[in-house]
Amino acid sequence: MTDALARRPEQLGVGSPIGLEIVPDMAALSLHFADALLAEYRACMAAGRDYAVFIVPVGPVGQFDLLAARCNAEGQDISRLVLINMDEYLGPDGDYISEDDPLSFRAHMERHFFDRLDRDLAPPRAHNIFPSARMPEGMADTIALFGGVDVCFGGVGITGHLAFNDPSEPGEPDDVEGFARLSTRVVRLSRETLTINAVTAARGNIARIPPTAVTVGMAEILAARKVRLYMNRPWQCAMLRRLLHGPVTARVPASLLQRHPDARVTATVEVTQMPEPELR
Repeated sequence: MTDALARRPEQLGVGSPIGLEIVPDMAALSLHFADALLAEYRACMAAGRDYAVFIVPVGPVGQFDLLAARCNAEGQDISRLVLINMDEYLGPDGDYISEDDPLSFRAHMERHFFDRLDRDLAPPRAHNIFPSARMPEGMADTIALFGGVDVCFGGVGITGHLAFNDPSEPGEPDDVEGFARLSTRVVRLSRETLTINAVTAARGNIARIPPTAVTVGMAEILAARKVRLYMNRPWQCAMLRRLLHGPVTARVPASLLQRHPDARVTATVEVTQMPEPELR
């Protein structure tokens, strides 16, 4: 084991430039995520910003249902919220997969957030922005139009990816600076990402996971004023340690957040457990 992987649960976060908060379980994590979304929106409004601009993931899931329910219950107007969605799967024609596909992130956001919000409280549908597969370079201009990203929320993949920014293949140069400059683009998913996504979303049917996607880049993520990550999967135990305490490397994209001025991770207790083998 490397030193990072040998860290006991009680040692996690100690000495890391990335903050760490531990919550009991997935229910607590979803609630924390929803509360953070609303708190950051209110902070942007209190600061006099025209918009609250968030980069957001679909996974982990549950937070947008909770946020919609809370806004409805409290009469909270969030019409100046702008959501820059991290990514979307692509079909063989190079365009988004159909919203009829259960894997569609666009459909998920409609069903679990916009369709649940009272219309008088909701942001316009034009503020639910996905990176374009045809013109991905336009994302930089879109973000600039709204005044920059206030908070990037996200999860972490098994390769350490943020959004679908998988690391370079073994044998390729570990170019941290070059990786940090990667912008919104169409990508081919790594074998590891295809496999774990099949486990979590398709009952192991790897052939069912689209091999390509469009994703916001590391450049857009790292330029956010704040970054808040959420981790709830048992297979993230090793990655939590690498991003907090391992070397900053393009082999672990999330480790680049060690250089960010305001990055935090919220993880369930399960994710803090030691990443050691166990036959089942």
